[in-house]
Amino acid sequence: MRISKIKDSRWSHEFADEKEFGKTFSDHMFIQKFRHGKWETPEILPYGNISLSPSLHSLHYGQSIFEGMKAFKSNQGEVFLFRPEENAKRFNKSALRMCMPQIKEELFVEAIQELLKLDHKWVPKKPDSALYIRPFMFGSSELIKAAPSEEYTFMIITSPVESYYKGELNIKVELDFTRASKGGTGAAKAAGNYGASFYPARLAKEEGFDQLVWTDSEQHKFIEEAGTMNIFFRRENKLITPQLNDSILPGITRDSIIKLANFEGIKCIEEKIDIKRLMKEATEGKILEAFGVGTAVSLSKINSISYMDKKIEFQTQKDSLIEKLKTKLQDIQYGRSNDPFKWRNKII
Repeated sequence: MRISKIKDSRWSHEFADEKEFGKTFSDHMFIQKFRHGKWETPEILPYGNISLSPSLHSLHYGQSIFEGMKAFKSNQGEVFLFRPEENAKRFNKSALRMCMPQIKEELFVEAIQELLKLDHKWVPKKPDSALYIRPFMFGSSELIKAAPSEEYTFMIITSPVESYYKGELNIKVELDFTRASKGGTGAAKAAGNYGASFYPARLAKEEGFDQLVWTDSEQHKFIEEAGTMNIFFRRENKLITPQLNDSILPGITRDSIIKLANFEGIKCIEEKIDIKRLMKEATEGKILEAFGVGTAVSLSKINSISYMDKKIEFQTQKDSLIEKLKTKLQDIQYGRSNDPFKWRNKII
């Protein structure tokens, strides 16, 4: 791996305290090119613009995937990655679905580790803050032809961030538009999945909602995801979450919460969640909490869900499972507790 360090770091306390998610980027980036059927020498360079042709394949045909990860800083100044091997595996699954070349999982993790060793001071110290890590790959042939790209570019950039959602989170069940359909790319972290969701999300915001609950494409009957998050509900003293299928992204935070809940003695059930039954149970007082999970959002409490002409509001519970699991998860991520799952990957 070739490494070229920046001469003068751009880091300052102002950058470290950046309030808007994903607008400030640290000193270095990783880049590797795929040409003539093989990956070339990987490089770490100072962060900067890249030159793109108007005929760039991914601009025309959407062959692009990405991951979302975070690095966390402990009170002692240690820097940790959280389950990076799982992101590497999912990245390759997305690449396979989008007809793109695989990345060696060891290189994927090593590239992030080397970036963090250079830019560790960009990892914020404030509570609920972290360094967001964005690995991505796109078709980089200069080719306007409806066929897979012949060349690819794999890159990693990082950004200091705070919480993704701030304040209340009020969402509505989407019954017209679809995030992903059976046999589509919903289980891949493909860029087009997100681009296609922006319009219905904007319509929801115009109605006063913060996000959407996506339902299945065939009947709009079963809950799948919540905007940028996987979704969980507390049914009495158990957790339920939609069972994975090929239209739901298999979230790493989702998997971590399931494992953590079971470890803490909280039963977590993966099942098909019928929206009508859920709303009925909520009106009967059986559904006590709802929350979204994801790398960017961590665990975010959902304050209300609106379905057609019905609105269910969730009150703060004294024995909140959301707060318990969020604390347990973040204690592991920030190095404040033991790590019984061996999820932490120490960088420095």
